[in-house]
Parts: sequence; structure tokens; C-alpha cells
Amino acid sequence: QVQLVESGGGLVQAGGSLRLSCVASGRTFSMYTVGWFRLAPGKAREFVSGIDFRGASTDGADSVKGRFAISRDNAKNTVYLQMTSLKPEDTAVYYCAAGWLGNVYRREDEYHYWGQGTQVTVSS
Repeated sequence: QVQLVESGGGLVQAGGSLRLSCVASGRTFSMYTVGWFRLAPGKAREFVSGIDFRGASTDGADSVKGRFAISRDNAKNTVYLQMTSLKPEDTAVYYCAAGWLGNVYRREDEYHYWGQGTQVTVSS
């Protein structure tokens, strides 16, 4: 069992930056692939970025490539999402999810554990 808690969301102006954190409980967190997803009003939840259990492989949606970077510190049971050059269309609730996966997958049904989400609001 893995429990995930996101933090770091908030209100920021366009062009600004935020760093989201996903802290996990459980001694086996280092064996889980972690993905970040977001849910914006009126839209389906979408994949943002993911990192494999070793931190050796990452993936990101085209809409965030070059602006968002994912990393992890397994010693701290934490995955980070550094978000820069934020745009109003990045406004959403951001969720982290963990799955017993070898690689990074974009489908949310591949992930077994989910956090409660953290709100990111980007003003224009």
C-alpha cells in the first residue's frame, strides 16, 4: 500500500514557476513509477509527466515539454514536478499517481495509487 500527498500548488502569474512535491509513504516507493496528471474544469484528466522507478527514464506531454521537469529523490520518498513558464491553460488540479510499472505510461488506469491533488492556478 502506498499513500501519496501532493503539495506546492498555488496561485501564480503567467510566466511564473511552481514546484510540486509528491511525498509517499511506504518503504517500497523506490520500486514505483510515478506520474503526474492534471484535471482542468470541463476537461478530461490528462497525463503531464512521469518518471520510472529508478529515475532513469522520463516522459512528458507535448504541452509541457521544455517547461516542466520531473525528478525524484527515493531517499526522501518524493517526486517533484518543477513547472516554469506557466500559462493560464496550465490551471488545473494536479495529481500524482504511482504504479508497479517498469516504464512510464500515459494511461491513468495503469496507475494503482493516487493522491488527493493540489490546485494550480495561473492568472493572465
